[in-house]
Amino acid sequence: MQRETSQHPSSPCTSLCVLDSATGRCQGCGRTLEEIGRWSAMTAAEKWAVLRAVRARRGEQEPLDG
Repeated sequence: MQRETSQHPSSPCTSLCVLDSATGRCQGCGRTLEEIGRWSAMTAAEKWAVLRAVRARRGEQEPLDG
């Protein structure tokens, strides 16, 4: 994953666009419909916050760099 900076991160879209009815999140990228819809208008900081939230939702512990 990209190192968190002031630059905009790449979209986490995996082209597996299926909404999980139980969680309300995309099964591919883990974002909510609101997060997906707002992605292009978000600031870099907002995008990084979404990526951190997705990682937390998935229980991932490793840092955002790599």
